[in-house]
Amino acid sequence: MGLYQRWRRLRLAGLQACALHTGREVPKSSEPAEARGAAGSTPPRWLVERLGLFEELWAAHVKRLKSMAQKEHRTIQITLPGGQKVEAVAWNTTPYQLAKQISSTLADTAVAAQVNGEPYDLERPLETDSDLRFLTFDSTEGKAVFWHSSTHVLGAAAEQLLGAVLCRGPSTECGFYHDFFLGKERTLRGSELPVLERICQELTAAAQPFRRLEVSQDQLRQLFKDNPFKLRLIEEKVRGLTATVYGCGMLVDLCRGPHLRHTGQIGGLKLLTNSSSVWRSPGAPETVQRVAGISFPTAEELKAWEEWREEAELRDHRRIGKEQELFFFHKLSPGSCFFLPRGTRVYNALVTFIRAEYTRRGFSEVKTPTLFSTKLWEVSGHWEHYQEDMFALQPPGPRRDNPTSHPTDTLALKPMNCPAHCLMFTHRPRSWRELPLRLADFGVLHRAETSGSLGGLTRLRCFQQDDAHIFCAPDQLEAEIRGCLDFLRSVYAVLGFSFRLALSTRPSGFLGEPYLWDQAEQVLQRALEEFGEPWDLSPGDGAFYGPKIDVHLRDALGRPHQCGTIQLDFQLPLRFDLQYKGPLWLSPFQVVVIPVGPEQEAYAREAQQGLRAAGLVGDLDTDCTLTLSRRVRRAQLANYNFQFVVGQREQSKKTVNIRTRDNRRLGERDLTEAVQRLLELQSSRVPDAEEIF
Repeated sequence: MGLYQRWRRLRLAGLQACALHTGREVPKSSEPAEARGAAGSTPPRWLVERLGLFEELWAAHVKRLKSMAQKEHRTIQITLPGGQKVEAVAWNTTPYQLAKQISSTLADTAVAAQVNGEPYDLERPLETDSDLRFLTFDSTEGKAVFWHSSTHVLGAAAEQLLGAVLCRGPSTECGFYHDFFLGKERTLRGSELPVLERICQELTAAAQPFRRLEVSQDQLRQLFKDNPFKLRLIEEKVRGLTATVYGCGMLVDLCRGPHLRHTGQIGGLKLLTNSSSVWRSPGAPETVQRVAGISFPTAEELKAWEEWREEAELRDHRRIGKEQELFFFHKLSPGSCFFLPRGTRVYNALVTFIRAEYTRRGFSEVKTPTLFSTKLWEVSGHWEHYQEDMFALQPPGPRRDNPTSHPTDTLALKPMNCPAHCLMFTHRPRSWRELPLRLADFGVLHRAETSGSLGGLTRLRCFQQDDAHIFCAPDQLEAEIRGCLDFLRSVYAVLGFSFRLALSTRPSGFLGEPYLWDQAEQVLQRALEEFGEPWDLSPGDGAFYGPKIDVHLRDALGRPHQCGTIQLDFQLPLRFDLQYKGPLWLSPFQVVVIPVGPEQEAYAREAQQGLRAAGLVGDLDTDCTLTLSRRVRRAQLANYNFQFVVGQREQSKKTVNIRTRDNRRLGERDLTEAVQRLLELQSSRVPDAEEIF
């Protein structure tokens, strides 16, 4: 079937609204699609060129695959779930062929495969001995594949109906969406959704295959030379020499996959909403159109979902909030909630409940500012990774009566409390006796969410949360995580929520050393295993500064919501240089020897060498430009557990005068006996060596 025949086939019979544009220029008309006539059966030039290049590359790929199948012809072993082993032919046998051998039902319901734990297309030939698992729509991974394929169908329809420039189209927990650009003045109207939906249904009925193709970076740029959004993604995301694209009908898109075998596996598809979103980029942000939808393997499943959705709309919290006069929203403060008296009572009751739990569990409530210099967020790393989601502002300039004053810093509303709590921790020296230090904060937070992502009380620009941070020593970490998990379970039990946990591991662009991430993830995994509740692994979903445990709740209708989270952050303590006075056996600053004058330097070095020979950390301060009291104070501020002061008397008697970092004077002791006592305290790992010396 030729290219132009394929294009004509995709036109909707009798539907004059399907306006197919003949150029890349986005239509400037503000009329909805159903009001415009069809532009003819000839596809636009850019689409013809893109598909022509894809077909050329695909033909070469098929030829290479055939050659590999001949050169590498050999039998491989495939292990199925349950341990059963079957034989296959390398570079020839596909997971779909094996599924058909197992049962026709599995072949019909499988949406993708996992090969050695990695997502895999059903029609992609197996290459070596492998563990094989099949994914169906019933699994979370299967739904993600199914809905990701559905968003490709939506993208193809948007290109054909609207001449859209495609941006991104991911799956979500409850369906899928696609962002696309229609021009700076053009928006998508709700009345155009039915037309777009009918084209999607035509595409699914055509059962067009999804074809995976690996191409070079140069070929990528040639395929998407007319799409500046894809070129930005290639620049930002493609790090290897090659990347994968998928072709489906006339659509070609940059994508990791995997996908369905063909669009005919989508038995029911419905477009739900349209809104505006913002495409973030190094340049000026662009307003793009977002269309969200849902799809299922059968029309019957879609119908059942629509009935469920009608019930959900009756129980929508925004509707209940309005009917019961609990809260409302207003266009003059988008993304911010107005709590009415009855709603405020509910809010205060929840705060009182959580506040009591905090008190019972040893947390101290604090209050921190709302507005900070962006220098704080630069130190924390949020400005680099989170700047686009923050509200920043310039304070008033220099006063007229003081024209020589320096420009003020850029300020930003806090989107989270963690950097402020770090400032609170470090505003004075901390002792190990204060750990774990648990701080709780109900402060107001602001996040620059796009208008299209706002959703009642579940996604806001201004909100408060029961936010807490625990500063603890490494050996206290597992116990604190277990305490947090118990805290979550207790609160959700009172509120009647069921939940499921997920361990989110390091993402691309993470901060810090990989070995630190490995250690942190292992700590969280051990805590989850001891907790005893079911949990899932979410590779790559951690925050940029550390792994986390995400808590997913289900509401009265079974809908999932990501709510609480336990985040392990080992970057902020490094960035803010958070320190505490640790016990002797853990301390990197155990003893410093301080001679009173130059005459005692030789004996001071002898004392230092004795400490080091015993395996203790012994340093020497011979800076005689400072007074003795200044040097002792400097050592105490540096958190040395002990200071050995040696003067003429100590030198003659081979003793040391001992002080602690808390300025307790322990008096004169024999040097050898003092070293021996330190060794005893270190080996017994006592927490209060200074007090019991």
